[in-house]
Amino acid sequence: MIDVLQEQYFFIGIILMIVSFCYSSVGHGGASGYLVIFVLFSVPVMMIRPTALLMNIVVSGISFFLFARGHHFKWKLFLPFALTSIPAAFLGGLITINPRLYKIILAIFILFAILRMVGVFGKEPEKIKSINLPLANGIGIVIGLCSGMIGIGGGIILSPAILLCKWGTVKQTAAVSALFILVNSIAGLIGTLVATGRIDSSGMDIIPFVLVGAILGAYYGSQRFPNYKLQYMLRFVLVLAFFKLIIYP
Repeated sequence: MIDVLQEQYFFIGIILMIVSFCYSSVGHGGASGYLVIFVLFSVPVMMIRPTALLMNIVVSGISFFLFARGHHFKWKLFLPFALTSIPAAFLGGLITINPRLYKIILAIFILFAILRMVGVFGKEPEKIKSINLPLANGIGIVIGLCSGMIGIGGGIILSPAILLCKWGTVKQTAAVSALFILVNSIAGLIGTLVATGRIDSSGMDIIPFVLVGAILGAYYGSQRFPNYKLQYMLRFVLVLAFFKLIIYP
């Protein structure tokens, strides 16, 4: 366990468990939430990306399994994004960016997460439309590149995109996002490994908390569990971290 987490191991672990529960309940890996916690507790920047990606892989994998079991997953909705996002995420993982720029980009993604969680992008589409392949491919490239660069799976951007374009239902979006996050996180982690020659695993002792939250969140989320109360707490953490990044970059 890294020094910055030793003294508050269980406190941080419980927060991460809540984050993983909320995100996995809507098919997300939770990296944007984990990044928030790491930023708030001043975890070194070089350790943030690989740790968040590893947590993402665990949580999104569980979410995908449970949502797919509920017959919500659609390959035709997943593939147009994944085919371009996977190589883009790998390339993004090769890129090392300035810590200040990193935090600005992270703040933008956190803002999208906040808007997503307060329901700005979360309404069930009235009528499902056929997917626009060129547009979906382009969205996949942008999300994949940014995902690999800053250590997220991209679900907080993909979900609003699918819902706004009316390409899938909320449950279908959750299932597709889960697998999308999983493959992007793996690609981004491989890119990071190639670029740096190593993966910093010093924060992995905290993963059991994330694992428990993911299993519970994905299970209840796929069964229409009302998780709005816990999301209020998560929104507060996201807003707090967003302003911390903007005011003290």
